[in-house]
Amino acid sequence: MRVTKAFTYRCDARETQRAALLHFPYVALVQSPRRPISLEPMGSDLTVATYNVHRWTGFNGQRKPDPSRAAAVIRELGVDVIALQEVLRPTDAPCPLGEIADSLDLFLTFAATRQHRRGELGNAILSRYPLTSVSVIDISFSRLERRGALAVQLDSSCGPVSIVATHLSLVDRTRARQVRSLLQHPQLQSGPAVLLGDMNAWRDCKATRQLGDRLNQHHNLEWPPSFPAARPVLALDRVYSHGAKVVALAVHDTRTARKASDHLPVLAKVELPALAWSAPAGS
Repeated sequence: MRVTKAFTYRCDARETQRAALLHFPYVALVQSPRRPISLEPMGSDLTVATYNVHRWTGFNGQRKPDPSRAAAVIRELGVDVIALQEVLRPTDAPCPLGEIADSLDLFLTFAATRQHRRGELGNAILSRYPLTSVSVIDISFSRLERRGALAVQLDSSCGPVSIVATHLSLVDRTRARQVRSLLQHPQLQSGPAVLLGDMNAWRDCKATRQLGDRLNQHHNLEWPPSFPAARPVLALDRVYSHGAKVVALAVHDTRTARKASDHLPVLAKVELPALAWSAPAGS
């Protein structure tokens, strides 16, 4: 066990204003816990979850944003790493995402993909383990919608583990191009990696076939439905792995989760390789 001092990077108003001049997507926030925390080394498995929080507006999108609902669900999950989609980060108010991370002593990064009338909208990753690297992948192949993927690395006994979180397009052709771009990214080709997010895969399509062909799925080929939260019928939220094995997968269906968003979270247990990963000879 080791104790780390809290180090926090937070974008202030001027930093946010300067960042807004950049092209989306971009990393807008990287933060570690405010308090010194005890860190246990990562073991041979990792619990992860993916959760579309619907801009904090509840199951029907008509409510006033209330991050406390989603925060309660995140607390219920208690996983090592969680990827969030449709995260709203107000530019003129305290960051609810940062407050959630602080309350749970989690490391955090947020990548803005587009400007929303209430602030920045994008993807986030919360982690029990320190983030050793953070990057953003631009997968905006349509002028009508901005999309991105947020990639981080964590240290483990088997070496670096990559986590890639994304929210794919609603359009089949665009979604297929996005998947092809993600599969070519180094963090999904070298070493243990987990891809998770809202894949918008409401039916079998080229994108889902590409993911299934190139990445490891869970043992049960039937994806659990997670949308809409009140009565889920579509399996939009998914978890894939590379160089690791998804050994358990489930939808987190609770009364709190059904009210907090229009999606239910999907959580998984990922088994990491026992030995340190090394690149194949000649690669």
